Amino acid sequence: MSQPSPSPSPTTRQIPVVILAGFLGSGKTTLLNHLLHRSGGSRIGAVVNDFGAIEIDAMAVAGALGDSTVSLGNGCLCCAVDAGELDLYLERLTEPSLGIDVIVIEASGLAEPQELVRMVLASEDPRIVYGGLVEVVDAAEFDDTRARHPEIDRHLALADLVVVNKADRAADGERVLGLVRSLVDRAAVVLATYGRIDPEFLFDCRPSEERVGQLSFDDLHEIGADGHAGHLHSAYDSLSFVSREPLDPRRLMEFLDSRPEGLYRIKGYVDFGPHDVQNRYAVHAVGRFLRFYPEPWPAGDERLSQLVLIGSGIDTAALDKQLDTCRSGAPHADEHGMWGVLRYVPGTEEDLGESA
Repeated sequence: MSQPSPSPSPTTRQIPVVILAGFLGSGKTTLLNHLLHRSGGSRIGAVVNDFGAIEIDAMAVAGALGDSTVSLGNGCLCCAVDAGELDLYLERLTEPSLGIDVIVIEASGLAEPQELVRMVLASEDPRIVYGGLVEVVDAAEFDDTRARHPEIDRHLALADLVVVNKADRAADGERVLGLVRSLVDRAAVVLATYGRIDPEFLFDCRPSEERVGQLSFDDLHEIGADGHAGHLHSAYDSLSFVSREPLDPRRLMEFLDSRPEGLYRIKGYVDFGPHDVQNRYAVHAVGRFLRFYPEPWPAGDERLSQLVLIGSGIDTAALDKQLDTCRSGAPHADEHGMWGVLRYVPGTEEDLGESA
């Protein structure tokens, strides 16, 4: 059980920190470059162990913010750090003046992802929130990688999302995909070639601002020489759920505790009605990680529960029906009904750390 992390104030904007792991040659850097190319108007703070591995020649470096931080032409930042510097750079990248929307940490090919997850969860910076562990595997070399690095089984069991990369090069891709799925614990598993996964799977992309008179870095990538830049090779499923009735906290926790394999992210706001008439509860779930953040209802806003669920291979119709059963018409609160929810509010005595 981790120590309770500081609870952000209602005005604190939290930035998800995504950990990108995988053994050498799996395609982590390719995937990171893909995210930087297709940031969709979002500003990414990329933290890497070896800055030389990032293909910056086409990124139109616009200037430097320090000895190991550069500003990329599409508004993203990139830092080269070692593990001892991680807290420093997380604090630096969360400065509101930088306007970073998501931080992606590319782990060394020999790093223990569990330690990086613990470092992020143990951070005392209220401006960050854990955004998930993404494990990248090479489908064509998966058997050889397991033979050389048997610890990959443990890494896959910890992952929130597994990207089976280089699927086009695997002679028996279906077998590899089935094997990977047998090694994960409820994680979403997606196929990819050249590391191309939809950024919306990992973070919310801001609409790009309209530009006049010049091409952005994203625009240049779209019309790149390979001709495939705009084609994403891994889709995701999503469900939007809205309820004008408050949700019952016990039923919602039963739903969250039994969420199915492949359901990677849950985000939105919940109205618990008479259980807390002053606050709505922001929900942030990625993989097995879950947090609720109570905040006062904005003046004049309609009191709705609004949730978005994102995953791979999920039954959205079944999930919608399950959420529908969480509606509550009870006019009075159950005295102990919120206990399950409060376990996942940062700063409470029963904060459960990284898992749900």
